[in-house]
Amino acid sequence: MKICRFEPDRVGLVQEDAVYDITQLAREVERQRDPSLPGDPLIAQLEQLRSLIPADLDGLAKLDLGGINLLAPVARPGKIVAAPVNYQEHIQEMQENNVSPGHDIPEIGKAGLFLKAASSLVGPSQGIEIRFPERRTDHELELALVIGKTASEVEWEDALSYVAGYCIGLDITLRGREDRSFRKSIDSYSVLGPWLTTSDELPYPDALDLRLSVNGEERQQALTNQLIFDVRKIIQFASSFYTLHPGDVIYTGTPKGVAPIALGDVIEAQCPQLGLMRVRVRAHESAKARS
Repeated sequence: MKICRFEPDRVGLVQEDAVYDITQLAREVERQRDPSLPGDPLIAQLEQLRSLIPADLDGLAKLDLGGINLLAPVARPGKIVAAPVNYQEHIQEMQENNVSPGHDIPEIGKAGLFLKAASSLVGPSQGIEIRFPERRTDHELELALVIGKTASEVEWEDALSYVAGYCIGLDITLRGREDRSFRKSIDSYSVLGPWLTTSDELPYPDALDLRLSVNGEERQQALTNQLIFDVRKIIQFASSFYTLHPGDVIYTGTPKGVAPIALGDVIEAQCPQLGLMRVRVRAHESAKARS
């Protein structure tokens, strides 16, 4: 399945260029889950949702994919876990270009993972709001995975069984000397989309072709078999420190080609198995200005 969320707080089943509105079915399965349990209720109940979707979709409202505003496919992640340095060529470009002055850049086994605020999560249609235009802000293309069931101290060989599905992620990064989590947790600095491709459609995520362009110029391209810690190892690593819950998102790290973005830029991130998302970069509208 390819499950999307779109404005205003609707849930859809994506099939080619069409979206079938399954919001009523999604709400039904969400109500079946104890609200006191941690995690996103829809992600936790994906199999129940699958069982309710009719084989004949003609009875569902059908929308044009190009005519809806896509939100992040996970509504309520408990946490966003991210890998800071997980491609060897990215480590080299960071060191050679002094992209993060004042920060040590060890490989992932020594650097560990970091957390991004769940409030930083947006979907493609919401775009990126540049909070500090006078400072360098970079795009970082990543494979993102969504946890489907509670996971703690997971073994490498079992790790993929805990994945609900995969998305394209953008880890937007403000450069500076502050702590990494602080600079990467700004509102709208975690883009996720265009939808969730469930793991049954992608049983082996080890050779995905990820690409990112800005204003039509390709800047990043990598295969996920170049990851230092593959998807299984990242889940094993993360779950050795944290208990992961349904809806938790893991960003697996960015390849080389990290570069600045500016107001007015249009980012296109794509993967044949995961789709394409178009994300616009705009100025942050301060709360003071809105009032």
